[in-house]
Amino acid sequence: MNIPRELASGLSEPGSRREAGLKAVAGVFVGGPGVRMGGRPKGLLRGPDGSTLVERWRAMLAELGVPVVLVGEAEAYEGLGLPMLKDEPPGVGPLGGLVALLRHAGAAPALAFACDMPFVARALVERLLAAPSDAPIVAPRRDARWEPLCARYDAARVLPLAVARAASPYHSLKRLLDDAGAAALPLLPHEDAELRDWDSPSDVTAS
Repeated sequence: MNIPRELASGLSEPGSRREAGLKAVAGVFVGGPGVRMGGRPKGLLRGPDGSTLVERWRAMLAELGVPVVLVGEAEAYEGLGLPMLKDEPPGVGPLGGLVALLRHAGAAPALAFACDMPFVARALVERLLAAPSDAPIVAPRRDARWEPLCARYDAARVLPLAVARAASPYHSLKRLLDDAGAAALPLLPHEDAELRDWDSPSDVTAS
């Protein structure tokens, strides 16, 4: 699939916050203690192709011309040579990482991906980039539940909402998508399985 130039290298929509020349940026979320994995950093697990999950994301996004940052500082990832963003604020779960990513992206679109999704194919990422919706967030929706860490965010529009939610008692990313008026990315029949994540060692051994 060919990604429109304005989406891969800068969303260009007259009269909107998406200005020409602004490149999308992707954040791969690596935060969290990985308790159910016995403390092992999920992003350093090796996927079915033999590469670590973070390496797989970096290679896939590099092919699409999208720079990558890691969201959630962790010493285990320091040797990878990728920029790392601290949660803003810490202690509110992945919402803090999303706020940091949106601030980093500025006026550009931001892609958010969970590091522990080893099956997402390039074609799905391409469709997410190229989705024509002008909604502030575009994300897959499965069983009436959003996938906020496989999503495209209009950083400038969503940041104020994310900051306000981080300052509230309610830190659910799924509720943020509801409040922002997210648009659903239709999934092809085989793509539902691509969104499976690795939550426990049994998920890894079963793959």
